[in-house]
Amino acid sequence: MFLKKAVVVLLVSSVAYGFAAEPEHSVIQILTYRQEPDWSAPWRFDAVQRASGSGFVIKGKRIVTNAHVVSWCRQVIVRKYQDAKPYLANVEYVGHDCDLAVLTVADESFFDQLPALEFGAMPKVRSTVVTYGYPAGGEEISYTRGVVSRIEMSAYSHIGNRRLLSVQTDAAINPGNSGGPVIQDDRVVGVAFQGIAGLENTGFFIPPPVIQRFLQDIEDKHYDGVPLAGLHLVPLQNPAYRARLQLPDDNLGARVDYLRPHASAGDVLQPEDVVLQIGEFPVASDGTILYQSNRVFCALAFQLGQSGDTLPVRIWRAGRAQTVSVTVAASAADRPEGNQFDVKPRYFVFGGLVFTPLSRDYLGAATRESSEASGTDLTYELFYRSREEPKLVREEPVVLSGVLADAVNANFRVRSRVLVDRINGTRIENMGDAIRAFETSTNAYDVIEFIKSRQFECLDHAEARRANDTILKTYGVPRDRQL
Repeated sequence: MFLKKAVVVLLVSSVAYGFAAEPEHSVIQILTYRQEPDWSAPWRFDAVQRASGSGFVIKGKRIVTNAHVVSWCRQVIVRKYQDAKPYLANVEYVGHDCDLAVLTVADESFFDQLPALEFGAMPKVRSTVVTYGYPAGGEEISYTRGVVSRIEMSAYSHIGNRRLLSVQTDAAINPGNSGGPVIQDDRVVGVAFQGIAGLENTGFFIPPPVIQRFLQDIEDKHYDGVPLAGLHLVPLQNPAYRARLQLPDDNLGARVDYLRPHASAGDVLQPEDVVLQIGEFPVASDGTILYQSNRVFCALAFQLGQSGDTLPVRIWRAGRAQTVSVTVAASAADRPEGNQFDVKPRYFVFGGLVFTPLSRDYLGAATRESSEASGTDLTYELFYRSREEPKLVREEPVVLSGVLADAVNANFRVRSRVLVDRINGTRIENMGDAIRAFETSTNAYDVIEFIKSRQFECLDHAEARRANDTILKTYGVPRDRQL
């Protein structure tokens, strides 16, 4: 009799606090129809492809999933546990930098009898978790149990150029699991999001601090993004260098190697500063902090708050310690270095010459289509010039993506995948410069200079202008630009 009463009390307590007695009832199957652009021919889109993922219900009649599950989607359909009826869903908010998204369903009856799952604390290393989801396109929910093996900052493959907090587990996380909840003690302690090709029994999930930061960010109906300071820190463990800087022998402090252009920290920090503490976190000489008993890279300390927050940062400069205030901010300045989503590629066509901004997406498409060494120049320009030659950095490097063959450009030797240096003597800093250089030209001939080997080509301006519409029609290009 006592046992029966205890069970009743437990069930009532679960309902009272909003927990699902069976979490799988609040785990959602997501079916998507997506269409990605062709970055090497930016007026085209690839064929529509069907894909699947997972999600789960949270308070406010919303569904959390991964950004990569719904990016480039033309249509999103959701289905409940063991329910064949499809419902149309909409993407309400998406954070590509943290690979999270929130969906809504127009038919609110979808959420009837679906308890919202509650979030728990970040799980401990060596503790057990269970992942829920619909992997490999299966129609039935799957459960996999595993152990938390590591917590660290790692690269988020969706965006490609950001490292955020993540949790590694040996629970299987396969395609289709993405966006599903990772549960411990009936609470969500993560969102499954990626694996690593070639590694067995290794999966990763997004932990509560990253999820909660995203949900707080969208409370004002707008997603700003993960805040950054814009500085690059390197370990400072060489005892001779530490002595040269007159640093105490206390194993604290990482050196500012460089600051990104327009970095929010650039007003108060400078190269060769030594960062001793960020907010409440002392910074070790290897550039790490201790966060919830896990040693992780110190960039996390800048990412925990919201864009616009100010943090006290203790630094060592000119032989003494001082404290400065650093404002962190979400930034799109490095967007071309990462994968881009849900925005059409930009281009401009003149005389059959196709110009487009240099980006990671374009570089990936160009590399797949050609094994030429020119990819090395593009890679350097995109990822390394800002660090090695900051005074030569262009706001938005422009590439000659291709040449739509026509009599007006028949003698061109340079055909594609080269960086534009100047057009009609004007240094090209961005796409706007390239367009103006052609459209405002009063020259009989347009001269296009390229960075590689100082090559150049020439167009008859009047002939190129007259031929442009015919070239566009011939190659099925709907308009001369997409900006």
